[in-house]
Amino acid sequence: MIEISNEKLTVVIDPQGAELQSIIRKDTGLQYLWSGDPAFWGKKSPVLFPIVGGLKDNTYRYNGQTYTLGRHGFAREQLFMVTEQGAEHVSLRLSDNKNTRNVYPFHFNFTIQYLLQDDQLQVTYQVENKDEKVLLFSVGAHPAFKLPLVADTTYEDYYLYFNKEEETGSWPLSPGGQIETAPVPLLQHTHELPLKKSLFYQDALVFKDLASTAISIKSKSTPHGLTLAFEGFSYMGIWAAKDADFVCIEPWCGIADSVTATGELEEKEGINRLAPGKAFERTWTATMF
Repeated sequence: MIEISNEKLTVVIDPQGAELQSIIRKDTGLQYLWSGDPAFWGKKSPVLFPIVGGLKDNTYRYNGQTYTLGRHGFAREQLFMVTEQGAEHVSLRLSDNKNTRNVYPFHFNFTIQYLLQDDQLQVTYQVENKDEKVLLFSVGAHPAFKLPLVADTTYEDYYLYFNKEEETGSWPLSPGGQIETAPVPLLQHTHELPLKKSLFYQDALVFKDLASTAISIKSKSTPHGLTLAFEGFSYMGIWAAKDADFVCIEPWCGIADSVTATGELEEKEGINRLAPGKAFERTWTATMF
């Protein structure tokens, strides 16, 4: 495990999947990250690459060939190499290898940097195209935040606060995990979404057109919470395993296949295209209070 720390925060990262394992604020001792209890969901903050969500039948086609790739891609199962490390930051890299090329025929470097600044964790994803052809990819985050955050509060004491007024629906997922053809009403001229476990009984809430660039976890029962800022990410998922004590706020550059998807990677909704020799970079931040 890798630990980075400053005056305010201590963060632990596992090189396996480059996955966050712990976010503790020193002055309060509060743990902000979910425990990873396998009875509900054994992950804590998996990284989604080179796809986000699921493919129809877990397959896609590229250049006339069919490939099999599981939900959210393979990065979360791969061992990342540490390329740079200091007291308050660490960078980890995954490069293509024989196993990845069997399911994803591209040459790439995928680097994740974790950086602490005051009470904020900055997470930067950098994708480099090392190929001679256009790189087609998605990338996203899946951090699970512990709820209730503070003792003597309940899950229902918390709500999500969107930094801009929202008038939008969420896009339902089919039983196979694909995006349905129309949204259902959810946020109606509001900044707030009260949290309750039944919100996620039909899987994730998926948003394609949020006005907001930040979502906070707040409560009227405690001053403590967090704000996750995600400018530059086109899609958002909010999810929890059934009856589990966490909520995931998931900024995505990419999205699951729709129920009408053709299966062609070139035609996939939300796919990013990166020219040879070029790099793509996005940063999300979590500020703990």
